[in-house]
Amino acid sequence: MPPGGGRPQQRQRPLSQWKVIVHNRYPADITWQTFERIQAIVDDNYATYEQNKRRGIPRQGAALLQGLVYCGRCGHKMVVQYKGGNQYLWNAWRWQAQDPVCQRLRADPVDQQVVGAFFAALAPAELDLYEHAREQRRQQQVEVDRAQHYTLQRLAHAAEPARRRYEAVDPAYRLVAAELEQRWEAALQALQEAREQYARLQRRPEQAQESVDVPPDLRAAFQSLGQSLPTLWLQDRFSRAQRKALLRCLIDKVVLDRRVPDTIATRIVWRGGAVSALAVPCTVGRLVDLSDFRQLEAQILRLESQGKVDEEIAQILTAKGFRSSQPPELLASTVQLIRLRHGRLHRYWGPRPRRVAGSWTIPQIATAVGVKSHWIYPLISRGRIGVARDEETGLYLFPDRPETLEAFRQLRDGQLTELRY
Repeated sequence: MPPGGGRPQQRQRPLSQWKVIVHNRYPADITWQTFERIQAIVDDNYATYEQNKRRGIPRQGAALLQGLVYCGRCGHKMVVQYKGGNQYLWNAWRWQAQDPVCQRLRADPVDQQVVGAFFAALAPAELDLYEHAREQRRQQQVEVDRAQHYTLQRLAHAAEPARRRYEAVDPAYRLVAAELEQRWEAALQALQEAREQYARLQRRPEQAQESVDVPPDLRAAFQSLGQSLPTLWLQDRFSRAQRKALLRCLIDKVVLDRRVPDTIATRIVWRGGAVSALAVPCTVGRLVDLSDFRQLEAQILRLESQGKVDEEIAQILTAKGFRSSQPPELLASTVQLIRLRHGRLHRYWGPRPRRVAGSWTIPQIATAVGVKSHWIYPLISRGRIGVARDEETGLYLFPDRPETLEAFRQLRDGQLTELRY
């Protein structure tokens, strides 16, 4: 009965807390093991981030690791937020205790790296590595079996003299007989324990062999899937929910920890218990937040002192793995910014020539005709004056003849509509 009165309420307890369960009393459509498996699937599909063991059913959101991501600092399952871009974060303490958000991480770079690791796990080379590891384990098991067999022989040989000494003693010497009997019993006990341990070791390889053997047809299907899945993935043959379901076939959870501003330490826990560690680069707001900023700065200044231009420096350092704060490569503008901070100005070999022998430049024509240079440039851009830049000087040059000036005066007065040179 509730404390304040009213009708009593019933709450269903989980199966683990049931005191009495009677099986096979009535005919059932499914077995009890099937029922438990279905209940586990239903319970796992119930999305609640407060229960860390529940992943929720795959949905159509863009974040591919929904329900699999855990915070590497507090250990809680991280939620998905799509406002402001795809993000993984843990913010329950923010509205519960007014604490700051533990971590807020961009989802896209993490998803790309994890998907790449997923494809690598499906590669045929992984099967060969798996077979090699199994062969090494068999060899180790053979060595352990041989050592255990030698131990049994040694203990058996040690028990036999103890038996003979006990049987050879005169019963009148009761203290000596008791001591020899205890030694014999101790030798027999050690021999019995070694035999039991040897029997357990002999049973384990058979069970492991049955559980890890890969049938030939499954191996062929696995290799075919590993080769075709990346192509199908890029062709958008799968929906987002299907992609998430495929990732969950091999991945148990992903632990994220942004230890440094520009890198997310990522640990992938696979279904079999193996763990893969990745370092996922992420964007930062400032250049000084890059972990290798000092090395980048030193490299830029060194290459600039050798006479290399910004674009060339950016290409060289991008090939070495350096990058800007936002894009994945090093930009020429970033090189220029660092160079100017240290007062490294590019020295020009000399000004452009003001006078070219045998030619008129635009400022010279403008002065001679009585117009502004800004009147001539728009006519060139609109095609009313047909002229190309000189390859050597980069200037618009016109023939140094009286006819040239007369043609520009006529164009100025409206007597001509266009000129061609």
